[in-house]
Amino acid sequence: MYEEIIRATKTFNDIYCIGKGGYGTTYQAKLSSGEMVAVKKLHQLLDDEKRSRKAFLNEIKALTKVRHRNIIKLHGFCSHARHSFLVYEYLEIGSLARMLEIEEYAKDFDWSKRLNIVKGVAYALSYMHHDCSPPIIHRDIKSNNILLDSQYEAHVSDFGTAKILELDSSNWTSLAGTYGYIAPELAYTMKITEKCDVYSFGVLSLEVIMGKYPGDFIFSLKSSPSVEMGIQLKDVLDQRLQFPTSQVEAELIRVAGIATKCLNDLPESRPTMHMISKVLAMAKPQAAISS
Repeated sequence: MYEEIIRATKTFNDIYCIGKGGYGTTYQAKLSSGEMVAVKKLHQLLDDEKRSRKAFLNEIKALTKVRHRNIIKLHGFCSHARHSFLVYEYLEIGSLARMLEIEEYAKDFDWSKRLNIVKGVAYALSYMHHDCSPPIIHRDIKSNNILLDSQYEAHVSDFGTAKILELDSSNWTSLAGTYGYIAPELAYTMKITEKCDVYSFGVLSLEVIMGKYPGDFIFSLKSSPSVEMGIQLKDVLDQRLQFPTSQVEAELIRVAGIATKCLNDLPESRPTMHMISKVLAMAKPQAAISS
C-alpha cells in the first residue's frame, strides 16, 4: 500500500494536492484498482514534530472508534521514517467552505442541499457525543472541516484535535480549534465538554444559511438579546439564492433558532446535539427546542 500511494501521487507531487491544513497536506490518489482516495501527509516540521505526531495519533484513535455515514472513513494509515500519512475515502465536491466561497458553486448550492448539510453535521456530532463510549469531542467544527460527496452529503473530517472524553479524568486540555468558532468559555477555562462543539455547530449553521462567516451577526446577537426576537430571515439569508418556498423558509427559521440557542455564552444553557438532531429530523416546521 505504501508503494502504491507513493506511485499514485508521484511522491506527493503538488499537481495532486487538493488541500493544505495546519498538520498536513492532502493529495488525491488513484489506486491501481481504479479507486480514488484522499491522502493526508503530515508536515515534517521538526520544531512542531511532537504536536504533529499527536494530531496523527489522535486522528487514528478517533476514526478507528467511529462508523457513521456523516463522518469521513479512514481506510488506513502509514507511519514511516520518511512519510507519515492517513488514507481516507475521496469526497468529490470538497469542503463546505469552498462551496460557499466560490460564487458559481454557491448559486447552485440550493436551500434543500444546505439544510441537508446542517442535518448531516448534527447527526454526526450527536453520534460522537451520545453514542460513542467514551464520547468524542471534535473541537474544530468549521466549514473547512466539513467535506461533501457527490450527493451533497456532509462528512465531518479532520480529527487531529479531537478529544476522547475519559470518564475518570477532569478533561482539562490546551486550547484547540479555530478562532471565531471556539466556544467563549474556553478563553478562561480549559475544560472540554460536548457543549464546545455545540457552540461551533451554531456558528456553522448560520454560516450555511448566510453563505459567509456570521461574525458581525453573532456580535449583534450577543450585544442585544432583543435582536434575536426581531431577526428577519430575509436579512440573514444568502442573497445569492432565490428566497425559499414557505415550507423551506419554515425549516430555515427553525435552523436559525437552534443556532442562536447554540451560541449562548453559558454552556449549560445550550441544547445537546441529541436534542438538536431530533428536532432537525422532525418533519413539522413548528417543532420547538429547549435547552
